[in-house]
Amino acid sequence: MPRVTRDEAPPLADLMPWSVAPPRLGRGWPTAPDPASLRARWDRLLTAEGADREALLQPTRSRTAHTAVAQLPGGPAGTGRLIRATGPCPEPVRVLAAPFDEQWLIPDHRLIDAARPELWRVADAHQVFVVESDGAPHLLATSRFPTLRARRIRPLYRRPGGGEPNLAPGLLEHLGHSRDPLDFLAWTLAAVRPDRTVPLTRDPGLWSRGVALGHRLLRLLRRDGERPKLPGGRRPYVRAPLPALPLTVRHDPAEEALHLDGGRISPVPRRPGTSRRAASGSWSGGSRCAPHPARPAPSPPSGRAPGPRPGPRNCWNSSRC
Repeated sequence: MPRVTRDEAPPLADLMPWSVAPPRLGRGWPTAPDPASLRARWDRLLTAEGADREALLQPTRSRTAHTAVAQLPGGPAGTGRLIRATGPCPEPVRVLAAPFDEQWLIPDHRLIDAARPELWRVADAHQVFVVESDGAPHLLATSRFPTLRARRIRPLYRRPGGGEPNLAPGLLEHLGHSRDPLDFLAWTLAAVRPDRTVPLTRDPGLWSRGVALGHRLLRLLRRDGERPKLPGGRRPYVRAPLPALPLTVRHDPAEEALHLDGGRISPVPRRPGTSRRAASGSWSGGSRCAPHPARPAPSPPSGRAPGPRPGPRNCWNSSRC
């Protein structure tokens, strides 16, 4: 079958059977853009006592300062009740908090309402988490532990170290292409439909083109390898912190810079034959950014808890990453 019809495209759930519900943090303050803020928040929590410590924790039905829980797999955090906890902050880890938004998290089971230990157990340098989203993009792939809102999380591997692919038995042999699970994931990212069905093919040429496109997506989503460069080897960087909801966007061709209110990204060259208005509009959809709902910022413990150090909100292209 060199091609398949719409009815012959199986759902992703049949191709990658094992899935887990997304983690539920229950409180925002254990997540931050930088580790220093998290260590300061942890220190503030532990210097408080009794009811003050309970209030700073922001208790829920699942977690209070008196809750006893098991240690997360591979985690260095303690297991004693937080009301009596002492010691330094567990080493923060990188997580995917929203699409293309990497943050830091305190990996302490006592701070997380639903941590999904089965996901932590298989999280390592080999793992790729496939995240099903309600909106666009419909699928994300990340090497970071996913904490974002999602429908389901599908690890590519069932065991640590890249062992036992999370694929339907005999799938790769049936297709007759590459036996590398990462190649199949690349095809999936390139071919998946909005209803999360994945058309399959035995056409070697079509498969190769789809896998090549999927690996480009994987490099961007996982931030693997060399970042994309402009002609001449240049890379755009965040030169001045970007606002959460910029009201104005303009492109300065002389500076090769994109200005978003007081924020600035450069170099951003204008494509040949593109007007200044078109160059700005291609980024913002017009001279003003369309309003959109902002993701709530993580709430630190009550009181004057330390926040992140000054810097760009999103360091995808920042030299300070």
